[in-house]
Amino acid sequence: MVYEKNTIYILGTSKISKNDPIAALYDILFVGIILERESGKIMDLTCNMVRDVTSDFIKAILIGYHLIDDIDDIIGEIQDRFHGMAQKAVIAAVKDARNKYIMIQTNSVKSKI
Repeated sequence: MVYEKNTIYILGTSKISKNDPIAALYDILFVGIILERESGKIMDLTCNMVRDVTSDFIKAILIGYHLIDDIDDIIGEIQDRFHGMAQKAVIAAVKDARNKYIMIQTNSVKSKI
């Protein structure tokens, strides 16, 4: 897939429980989010789940939301629809990506001053 020049990639990470199946393959859970630089709208997403169907499901939940403005809706949607063992880790990784996006936006504004 080709992404427009106005998109950026942000990686959010979180720790995972030792009893989560993901722990057999990975040390951390990551959510890689491609979003529109100015609006924060989520355009695409990847995450390191054990099964592709799980990654696809997380992706389907998040695409279209705005990472800053819609964080409460994003968390609510994950809590309502994703009942896998990694639910808390997914939420934490999305919050981590959001914090990184806020820092990028803040630094971008500072550099323009």
